[in-house]
This record gives sequence, structure tokens and C-alpha cells, in this order.
Amino acid sequence: MAGEAAAQGLLTLGVEEEYLLVDAVEPRAVEAVEEVFDQLSDDIRDSVQHELMRSQIETASPPQLELGDLFDSLRRLRTGLAASAERAGVRLIAVGAAPAPGQASRIVDSPRYHRMRERFGDLSPGAGLNGMHVHVSVPDPETGVQILNHLRPWLPILQAATANSPLFAGRDTGYASWRSMLWERWPTVGPTPYLESHEQYETMVSDLVASGAMLDEGMLYWYARLSANYPTVEIRMGDVCPTLDITILLAALTRGLVSTLLREVEDGKPAPNVPHPLVMAAHWRAAHDGLEGLNIDMATREPKPAWKLMRQLFDYVTPELDRHGDLELVTVLMDRLRSSGTGAARQRALLSKQGSVEDVVDWLAAATRGDR
Repeated sequence: MAGEAAAQGLLTLGVEEEYLLVDAVEPRAVEAVEEVFDQLSDDIRDSVQHELMRSQIETASPPQLELGDLFDSLRRLRTGLAASAERAGVRLIAVGAAPAPGQASRIVDSPRYHRMRERFGDLSPGAGLNGMHVHVSVPDPETGVQILNHLRPWLPILQAATANSPLFAGRDTGYASWRSMLWERWPTVGPTPYLESHEQYETMVSDLVASGAMLDEGMLYWYARLSANYPTVEIRMGDVCPTLDITILLAALTRGLVSTLLREVEDGKPAPNVPHPLVMAAHWRAAHDGLEGLNIDMATREPKPAWKLMRQLFDYVTPELDRHGDLELVTVLMDRLRSSGTGAARQRALLSKQGSVEDVVDWLAAATRGDR
């Protein structure tokens, strides 16, 4: 597949999603990951992994060229994992942070996770934080670093579209993505710095490991990075999304963006060196407002409606969406997101209408399974 994609100048795409395990009746998280693993069917077992906490579980799709194949792969993983959870007596929900109170906080029994707890303490509160990571193929690490530079101004609006954790411990936090705020407590979480070269990237990774701020390259939690395991750039600042519609939309937009920026790198166009504090401010705004409020236009440095910036992103990457065969589906999914809202907006609408965290978790479980 990689050879076929390269021959056509197309980029492959893969998605990792992290989920929360909750009680079959109550909205509280439960430490049931091993029980769910015991119930996995053979067709998805190789694509399911542990996460830090015992109330979390993760899937990773194989790389795909066709967006429809990615949808089918993620749907198979979601429905299969949800069925495994139900056989284990629990439910699977795609949400950035645990919405209900009373969470346990034991980590998975792994040497690496124990080292992380010993070094960094309780930086992942409650039941754990669940994100979505999008992998897009790049030709080589040096080009990948230049793409990371070009990505910096665009990632806040993509983060806003993923917002799916307004509730935490039974209350509305006032943020569309409270996971983003909790996640930033880790020492290496944040926007990717502007980098001159792959050599500088590798030096910075070595320096951060030597400083004690991370155990290894796997703990480089920048919002975009070079994958340590695959020939990809990995975009990883977003909440896991409640529905596959939103996941597929954002994965396709991400590939369209990386492909567009690859052309700029190849043409020798320099990346805009946006001041790091402004990038941080835009990510804070994304976490606070989601798509329902404002974000910062990096070209003008002025706040604008987030949906206007989302439309600018869509228009910017439209030629590459078309070239990859994604434009028709992405247009439909953009309209659907515009009318239905982000995960955060939908949770708040349910809470306002029903007044119950239980109803929110019931909806999240159905959305994660793919129920209509």
C-alpha cells in the first residue's frame, strides 16, 4: 500500500482512539480493562492495546489509502470493542475525560507505567484522559520536521473540532475540552516548537530525556510529532470523538492539511514562525470554546468565530481532499458537524435538556457503538 500511495503521490492515514470503560448501569468509570481483553474477538485483538489506567483501552487502525477503508476499519474496531466490553459487563464510551464522579485511579500493571507513576506522580487524575491520534505518511524525517513547522498555526482549530470533554467529576467545567487542561500538566505536553532541522528535533528529544522530563521518545507529547514507530507525522492534541463521523472528518482534514503543507515544503515556502505564546493562547481558546466560540486567526492575530476558521481550513485543503478522493464525503460530514455540533456541544445540550450525567453517558455509549 505504501508503494502504491507513493507512486500516486498520495498519503496513507491511520487513527488511534482511546476509550473509557464505565459501569453497565451507572455513569462511573470502572477498572475492567483485563476483563475486556479476555472477551476480545480474534479479528480485533491485534489492534487493541492497554493505556495508562485500568479504566482505559485503545485501538489502532492499520494505515489506509481510501477513506472508506479507514471508516470500515474504525467501525469494526469500535463495534467489536463495544461488544467485548458488554460481554465483560461494562460499557465503552468515547469521551475525553470521565464525566461522572467517584473514579478509581489505578494504573495498568506494566513496568513502564509504574516507572511513569514513580517519576511523575498522579498527573493523570481519576480514570484517565482519552485522545485521538492521526498518523499521516511523510517521505522522510527531514521533510516531516518541516511539515511540523507548517502545521503549528492550523492545529488549534482542529483541536476545537475534537472538543468532547466538557464534564468532569459530575459537573460542567466551563471548558469544551477539560481533558486538554488536565493533559497539559505533563511536562512535555504542548504545541510543537519551531524546529530548524531533524537534527535539532533529535537533539531536543535527547535533551528532554536527559532532563528527566520524559522517560523516552514515546513520552514526547507535543501536539504534533514524528512517530517513533512509523514513517508518519502524528497529530495528537485532540479529544477522542464521540462518533465516527467526526473522527473520519477530522482524519481526512488532517491528511488534506499535511498533503497541502507537503507541497509547500517541496516548493520551498517557509513556514510562518508564529510566536509560541500566541500558539499556546489559540490552543487554550480551542479547549475553552470548542467550535461554538472564538479562536485566533494566525494570519491576522485576531479572534474570529471558530467555525469561520474551520471553513478557511476546509477551503485551504480542498484541492488535496479532491486529489485523495475525499472531498464529497468530507463536504457531507462538515455540514453534519455544523448542524449537530461537537461532542462537547452535544453533551451540554443533553445535560441542559435532561439534567443528568447518566443521560450523557448513555448517549456516549450509543454514539460510540454507532447506534443511530
